Amino acid sequence: MDTGVLEQRFKEVYGRKAEHLYFAPGRVNLIGEHIDYNGGRVFPCALSFGTYLLMARREDRKTGFASMNQAFRGEFDERVFENKPAEWVKYPLGVLKEFADRGFDPWGFDVLYFGDIPNGAGLSSSASIEVVTAFMLNDMLNTGLDVVELVKMSQRAENVFVGMNCGIMDQFAVGMGRSGHAIALDCGTLEYDLIPLNINGYKLVIANSNKNHDLVTSEYNVRRSQCEQALAAINREIDAKHLCDLSVAEFEDVKHLIADDTVCRRARHAVTENARVNEAINVLQKGDLVRFGQLMNESHRSLKEDYEVTGTEMDTLAEEGQKLPGVLGSRITGGGFGGCTVSLVAEDDVSGFVEKLAAVYHEKIGLSAEFYVADIGDGVRRIY
Repeated sequence: MDTGVLEQRFKEVYGRKAEHLYFAPGRVNLIGEHIDYNGGRVFPCALSFGTYLLMARREDRKTGFASMNQAFRGEFDERVFENKPAEWVKYPLGVLKEFADRGFDPWGFDVLYFGDIPNGAGLSSSASIEVVTAFMLNDMLNTGLDVVELVKMSQRAENVFVGMNCGIMDQFAVGMGRSGHAIALDCGTLEYDLIPLNINGYKLVIANSNKNHDLVTSEYNVRRSQCEQALAAINREIDAKHLCDLSVAEFEDVKHLIADDTVCRRARHAVTENARVNEAINVLQKGDLVRFGQLMNESHRSLKEDYEVTGTEMDTLAEEGQKLPGVLGSRITGGGFGGCTVSLVAEDDVSGFVEKLAAVYHEKIGLSAEFYVADIGDGVRRIY
């Protein structure tokens, strides 16, 4: 990214030079969808593109927000917490409130954002904005919080202030990513391992459906509620803290306690997806990319049939992608209801994959997909 363009825009908006530049990546989840809030294990990695934040201090207790991606601009003080705006600024404002609630004074800055994550693509643009804001405030206020704590605050900002009942995976991957590695994260305990992403001869290709998704107004929160219902039903006989504490065999023994078939299928996805993640991490470390790809395909099928979060656009990208030469696996990534797929494609077949899948997707759906060969990057940081 040419930071000179950002710096010039900051001068145009605020009439002075920026002091510091920060960056937080987007993320792609290789496998393990809709189980972060069920205490499961997920397997995301940070991307090389994400959200840039330029800032300068100001003398009063207000903060100015502007974006090169969104038209809305605003200048706010603490009264905004009582009447939160519906615009994109609700994401960073939620983070400011987290700092204020801990007794810090988060006001007195002018901030400009620029994101090269496709908006609404399911690559965690909102988590990227939240985490880069938290990192900047932590740095400027000298609060001494570690990145995991900033991750938790960013998740809470989205849960409480924005009203999106997400798990912690997105913010954690954005904060803790490392180049060349994926993160094996236990969302129940926050224990994690950085796993080298040894996919020699293959590339991760992200396909953006260009079907925008807004998880706050989708059925995302409904799915989480259904999982909570399933856990409550199961716990009439056993004592499980999370659905993903159960093995597949243990779930089979207690699923009769869940009276509603739809709720039972939601729980089945959570339990089986967690098992797929554990196997996927194991086979990747052994170099078995063929089995890793099969697990990606199985994950998509479960998200389609048991969790019902895919839709025609995502099914077309994943299922047509699975048929193409050199493809080991393809699945929806992110919360669903639109967004992106991620595919494991032989390096020599990437250009053909993109060309053929773009054509069939446009023919069947009428939309134009965008493709990115994923480079795995580091987590949140200050650039200068």
